[in-house]
Amino acid sequence: MDALHWWRQGDAVTQGAALVLLVMSVASWVVILWKLWLMHRASADVARSTAAFWQAPSLELAVQRLQSFDRPALVLPLVSAANAVARDGQHGTLAGAGSLSQRLTRVLRDALHGVLGRLQFGQVLLATVGSTAPFVGLLGTVWGIYHALTAMAGAGQITIDRVAGPVGEALVMTAAGLAVALPAVLAYNVFGRLVGRIEADLEGFARDLRELLIDAAPATAPVETDRPSGARP
Repeated sequence: MDALHWWRQGDAVTQGAALVLLVMSVASWVVILWKLWLMHRASADVARSTAAFWQAPSLELAVQRLQSFDRPALVLPLVSAANAVARDGQHGTLAGAGSLSQRLTRVLRDALHGVLGRLQFGQVLLATVGSTAPFVGLLGTVWGIYHALTAMAGAGQITIDRVAGPVGEALVMTAAGLAVALPAVLAYNVFGRLVGRIEADLEGFARDLRELLIDAAPATAPVETDRPSGARP
């Protein structure tokens, strides 16, 4: 009943600030729960996938094994991209004109950026909610106090009893803003640390994979240039 009374007493600005905080809270909790599930799977599967890869007898068999071990598909894109370059390449294009080392570096970098983009999804939302929700709540509080004092000033005599109720109800918006912001800030810091750890593991794996494929590539004999006619050997 108190909440309904507060809602009816508020004007469009107060109600709009409350709705914005509600949307922020729902969106941040959806992202938090989803990233908890993703980080839990990623932390376990990256270690299992890299171990399964290095224990495979061949690159082709390693790709097949990763399809069952790498559920969030974090290691498999790196291996698939590097395998495609090592096996086929892109002949006749600028992408395939460089050395094997250059092509592997390019495709592994692109694949790693795609994987990290999925891991970092939602971080901007959490940072935005954590930094703006307190100010939205403060706006609702200031406007609610102004609205309450204006209404009481028009009614005549102002007493402490008549001021305490509306001002106390307006201060609830500040508490609501902090309640929305704190989980988002904590989740942003925790997930940022987990993403950084997984990113370091993936970068190390990509570097080792690149060195493996370069060392396994057959040496290319230098191509002799045609001597002009009449030249001495």
